[in-house]
Amino acid sequence: MKDALQQLISQAIQSLIDNGSLAVDMPVIKIDRTRDKSHGDFAANVAMLLARSAHKNPREIAAQIIEALPASDFVDKVEIAGPGFINFYVSSDSIQDVVNRVIEQKDQYGCSDIGAGQLIQVEFVSANPTGPLHVGHGRGAAYGATLANLLNAIGYKVHSEYYVNDAGRQMEILATSVWLRYLQAHNVAIVFPANAYKGDYIHDIVAEITNEHGDNYIASAEDVMADLPADEPEGGDKELHIDALTAKAKTLLGDNRYRYVFELALNSILDDIRDDLAEFGVRYHEWYSERSLMDKGLVNKGIERLRENGHIYEEKGALWFRSTTFGDDKDRVVQRDNGQTTYFASDIAYHMDKFDRGYKTVIDVWGSDHHGYVPRVKAALTALGNNADGLDVLLVQFANLYRGGEKVQMSTRSGSFVTLRQLREEVGADAARFFYVMRKCEQHMDFDLDLAKSRTSENPVYYIQYAHARICSIFRQLEEKSIAYEQSMGLGNLPLLTEAHEKDILQQLAKYPESVQTAATQHEPHLIAHYLRDLANALHTYYNAHQFIVDDEKQRNARLVLIVATRQVIKNGLALLGVSAPKEM
Repeated sequence: MKDALQQLISQAIQSLIDNGSLAVDMPVIKIDRTRDKSHGDFAANVAMLLARSAHKNPREIAAQIIEALPASDFVDKVEIAGPGFINFYVSSDSIQDVVNRVIEQKDQYGCSDIGAGQLIQVEFVSANPTGPLHVGHGRGAAYGATLANLLNAIGYKVHSEYYVNDAGRQMEILATSVWLRYLQAHNVAIVFPANAYKGDYIHDIVAEITNEHGDNYIASAEDVMADLPADEPEGGDKELHIDALTAKAKTLLGDNRYRYVFELALNSILDDIRDDLAEFGVRYHEWYSERSLMDKGLVNKGIERLRENGHIYEEKGALWFRSTTFGDDKDRVVQRDNGQTTYFASDIAYHMDKFDRGYKTVIDVWGSDHHGYVPRVKAALTALGNNADGLDVLLVQFANLYRGGEKVQMSTRSGSFVTLRQLREEVGADAARFFYVMRKCEQHMDFDLDLAKSRTSENPVYYIQYAHARICSIFRQLEEKSIAYEQSMGLGNLPLLTEAHEKDILQQLAKYPESVQTAATQHEPHLIAHYLRDLANALHTYYNAHQFIVDDEKQRNARLVLIVATRQVIKNGLALLGVSAPKEM
């Protein structure tokens, strides 16, 4: 409807420009729904936007536009309001026609071709495979997956990707942590380091090593602990201590055995992450390995491209990216003096490859703690010759869990955190997916576990799913009473839907496509969650005020076809959020 009204206004303004009545350029025409129905259904402020350039009073311009509007069978009346708003009153027939569109389009209702098949890459979660996903990762997963669904719905061709950090220091600390736990399991008396991974999941990997290789990976405590720098509890540096232990692990195990521990730890945790996300309804087109960047020579390619563009210099044996040229607070190392490339160098190569693969728009969903990293990556893209504006980084705030009104305390490295799997087991995947996207991603989120588990109208996901189930129950009642539902009769009698509650639902159904478009283009999935809550409220209010299985078959089928359309839209919206639409509750 908004598009049709925009087209009418555009045609009117163009005719006024052509006949010399308005000496202006064609403006961007914005149509908004009115908050007060006494002011019509839609309003446009275009007359006020044109006032300065046209050197006319806005109300005068509004009158000219209204006079020049082409005839339309979906507009009943047009009025000027306030300083120059143009208010449109839409005909009842056009509002009721939304039911026909929903019934005809089914699960495609709300979809569009705005994206015109353009390629978009969406990368999200991309947590280091050093342990299970926690509840913070869950918010990024729900947000990223829903955003990908929304972009697909409006016609973009979306490629979802998980960047696997399977190289670098954190993975080596993981492998070292596994080996040290293995030694402890075999009664080797070592002190577990402060900066190692301490989660229970480490013991499962240790058990697999023992099952496969028995005690063949044992080393003496004396050999392991000899000549190590002090750990933090002893007044030393925990980073130097864990790095020294990693070097010991490589030396004492040898290349083959160390590589086995490394790969086993990586693959065990990565498989767990894959399964965890799949059970959460999140699947990727590609799991992109950081090590593949090395194997393909892309890291060196990125550094050389920066060098060719004059943005690399050498100092004290290391290679530096001159990122201060692009507004960074300091230059960044891309290759250390020992020849090893940095994590940042891998990120440069990965983003270079994204654009080299043909994506004009790249969306990264990162944790809010990466805020300072964004300008650094954009600086590298600019230095590489890419359009940094093509990278959109969306920062997701951590989710705080509350149980019984008390905040759940968590620490990732110590292993005392709530995993995504534990959250799903406690509240269900549907509630978790919905609650995660109820607020803007950049806003802090307090996740009330008790509310998410409740079966009351206060629980928004339950309230919405119950609306869907309620409609299904009406059709079970029809079967029990041996009353046929005649869809064609219902569609033929839509003018009978004159009750205020019916008009409210019709208006809500008509809003759905624009809600999807806005949520997708503004990257705000919470708009769909809020829309569905409003639609469910309209349905429950209608259900409580009126009977559906009435004697008058024309009115009965008109009401039934209306709630069939409502059920379809609820199902469509929940699907975008990755939430099921149950038939019974």
